[in-house]
Amino acid sequence: MVDTLGDFVAALRAMLADLGLPTVDAAAVGRMVGKGSEHLIHAVLHHVGAPDTRYPQAYARYQHHYLGINGRHATVYDGVIAGLQAMRERGWRLACLTNKPTAFARPLLAQKGLAGFFEVVFGGDAFERKKPDPLPLLKTCEALGTTPARTLMVGDSSNDAQAARAAGCPVVLVSYGYNHGQPVRQVDADAVVDSLTELTELADGATLG
Repeated sequence: MVDTLGDFVAALRAMLADLGLPTVDAAAVGRMVGKGSEHLIHAVLHHVGAPDTRYPQAYARYQHHYLGINGRHATVYDGVIAGLQAMRERGWRLACLTNKPTAFARPLLAQKGLAGFFEVVFGGDAFERKKPDPLPLLKTCEALGTTPARTLMVGDSSNDAQAARAAGCPVVLVSYGYNHGQPVRQVDADAVVDSLTELTELADGATLG
């Protein structure tokens, strides 16, 4: 829903500067995002040739910088607000499930005017495991009082699709976002759309799952 690559890059560059390490470019970061902050920081340290022993300090500095930057360099993708409005008008119950830490996710949604669309919001630290493990998605279904087979997962990466398949949810991916540097249309999903505004049209024309 929100392109936060700019936030990631700014926070990571500040973190690396604090540690006296080489910087990282946006293209490299775009290939690393999607599996949570811990994975991202480990991947960046490896990318710049730093040992994992730097991780505790790197994590602390990253958290510090990201909290101050959160949302400053982020933009809502085209069609997101219109798509969410169309879903709510149809009575769809919506939840936001992200690998981004809850302390980052909730303020970002509020800042971008998206928080009011969702009944529940779960960050990457809400459960014992993160996507692509199915646990967060199963717990989200429980929170909504629904079953996986009747719950559509909308994501932008193989990470999301794997979680949905393992949980037993139908899954639609958007064509934008960051799929670890790979074409999203190659991912096993029930459909790929270019905008969230297409979801209600898709639901009218086909049964997913």
